[in-house]
Amino acid sequence: MRVSNPWVACTIVFIASFCTLVIELIAGRIMAPYIGVSLYTWTSIIGVVLAGISLGNFTGGWLADRSASNVLLGALFIVSGILSLGILAATNLFVNLDVSREIPLMGRIVIYTAGIFFLPTFVLGTISPVVIKLSLVDLARTGSTVGLIYAVSTVGSIVGTFVTGFFLIEAMGTRSIVWTVAAILIVVGIVIGQFWRGIPRATVIALVVAGVGVFYSYRATFAAPCVVESSYYCIRISSAKIDGVDVKSMVLDHLVHSYVSLDDPKFIGYGYERVYNEITEWHVRDKPRFSTLSIGGGGYTFPRYIGAVYPFADIDVLEVDPAVTRAAHDFLALPLESRVRTINQDARLWFIENRPRDRYDLVYGDAFNDLSVPYHLTTREFDRMVRESMRDDGILMTNIIDNYHSGEFLRAYLRTLGDVFEHVYLFALGRAWEGRGPSTYVALASPKKLDIDAFMQFEGLMTTRAKFTAVLDDESLRDYLNSGRQFALTDDYAPVDNLLARLFVERGF
Repeated sequence: MRVSNPWVACTIVFIASFCTLVIELIAGRIMAPYIGVSLYTWTSIIGVVLAGISLGNFTGGWLADRSASNVLLGALFIVSGILSLGILAATNLFVNLDVSREIPLMGRIVIYTAGIFFLPTFVLGTISPVVIKLSLVDLARTGSTVGLIYAVSTVGSIVGTFVTGFFLIEAMGTRSIVWTVAAILIVVGIVIGQFWRGIPRATVIALVVAGVGVFYSYRATFAAPCVVESSYYCIRISSAKIDGVDVKSMVLDHLVHSYVSLDDPKFIGYGYERVYNEITEWHVRDKPRFSTLSIGGGGYTFPRYIGAVYPFADIDVLEVDPAVTRAAHDFLALPLESRVRTINQDARLWFIENRPRDRYDLVYGDAFNDLSVPYHLTTREFDRMVRESMRDDGILMTNIIDNYHSGEFLRAYLRTLGDVFEHVYLFALGRAWEGRGPSTYVALASPKKLDIDAFMQFEGLMTTRAKFTAVLDDESLRDYLNSGRQFALTDDYAPVDNLLARLFVERGF
């Protein structure tokens, strides 16, 4: 195989760059069940991969000047294939590694990411300089040759990005992708280096193949911890006991999203859902028929509850991931035929395309899960869309986890709601704001002033006067909103990950 042939050279760098970007894209999904998906995770991944490519380019250039050959090029492919398989073993090793808590959280994330992904991207980075060296047979065409190789390399990166993000992850899962990338790299290396020629080369390849075969026999050890691996989440189902009730929990990446009793659709496990319930029963007490919208489905605990308690309610759910909905049907007893109508679409996009007006009595925000907050659903512009979809006396409720005293996201989100809605309130399961640590709150907004005294005195079928819910008084809320940095979240400025950074550090991962 003559690497000096432009078609051969371009094919080689295309494959190397394609595989590099595949690894970079799946890195986020591989890390998600352990450290989540955040600005810090992706910053670490991109930084580590770029560092690997950069140092690999430098090292590859050094090697090319000293011993550029097809054998060297083939060996680099084979080594990169072996190290790509090493991602599976390294993941198991590093996620169980007890890195000192004295190291800042961001530093620990970089350590985990570098330990898993640096070496394969480093070796892949050495390939292009060697290919360029072997391609330069006519120095008069150096510029066009190098330009062509870099252009095709970039195209390989682009194709790898689109194919992985739009197709491979959901179709194959991250572990199968790793095996496929490793196999491609090893086979390409064998072909380029013609490792079947000569006993020494053939012996090396026989050992490599045997080693890969042994590693493959232990593949179950390196399987992803998911029952379903979608384009959005690593979805897991686990068992737990809440208030003496056996429940199933849906875990999205590394965060528990829902607790569901398979036998009792009226079971509510999370405290914020109990707050939702008390507000709902009070608000619809005189409404024989009403409409609700849940932004985020997860395990469908609360939509399922609404359907069981209120037979005449219209229940819409916006859930971005169809795999989450399927998992709720398959594992969490969500009936295939029910009054819960699911729209599998990003909530922001659905509002933009449909522009619903005066439709909903109650909107439940359930897309903010612990440290995972989609920032485009926090902004003033999005709140305006939600406001337009609500009736004149409608209520928006959003669950938020933050530290009332030291956190910044809760305050910024409430202030943003205040720019759109006439009346904003802070509810919690008990007087959570009196504690010193992180807690769950319910931000509530409405165009119409709520009679909080009447709510606190209300008794219904599921709601007693001794409520789970506490409400922060108006003066304290006003003082809270006037403290700290004064800004609202907008499409131009929504540093949600940064606002949650302190909570991120307090919670670990």
